Amino acid sequence: MSNLPNCLKCNSEYTYEDGTMLVCPECGHEWMLNEEADSSDEKVVKDANGNVLQDGDNVTVIKDLKVKGSSSVLKQGTKVKSIRLVDGDHEIDCKIDGFGPMKLKSEFVKKI
Repeated sequence: MSNLPNCLKCNSEYTYEDGTMLVCPECGHEWMLNEEADSSDEKVVKDANGNVLQDGDNVTVIKDLKVKGSSSVLKQGTKVKSIRLVDGDHEIDCKIDGFGPMKLKSEFVKKI
């Protein structure tokens, strides 16, 4: 029995080699053997301009955004201080003056 690593996405133990690639039959994920070390790193979150964002960064909203559940709008140019990166669809968790706690997508902000 070979010592192939578990799938990086679903952690299945039934991976197999296909040429230079490793394949998971359960979820269909394919990866190179040397990608295994890279996947343990944190997810990279980038702003609208491609700059890498980190916890504590300050960003600016680049587009007017409707606030779900409210009639107010988050205006373009609004500055957001000390963001926190989280997993999920909305990668940025923050507190905006005048709005309170909010989650934003990284594609609608740029790093200051």
